[in-house]
Amino acid sequence: MVKIRLRRMGAKKRPFYRVVVADSRSPRDGRFIEEIGYYDPTKDPAVVKIDTEKATQWLLNGAQPTDTARSLLRQVGVLKTIQEGKRSVPVDGV
Repeated sequence: MVKIRLRRMGAKKRPFYRVVVADSRSPRDGRFIEEIGYYDPTKDPAVVKIDTEKATQWLLNGAQPTDTARSLLRQVGVLKTIQEGKRSVPVDGV
């Protein structure tokens, strides 16, 4: 399964995360398919920068975000646009 998750970077006690798309079997900081953004919790306020087009495309293709990645995607507004897109599609095809 393909997951959208955080990859820890930075020095000891100075975390910096990259939001990546990776196979669920690969290690946390190991191989990934694509980098779609970053998250810096050390700044005040925390900095979240995610490429919404890439994130939307991966979610529509079936990628599952982890809990933390889901909250970041919600902050940026990616999940809201996907929900609005699903509501506008007719269920019966009519």
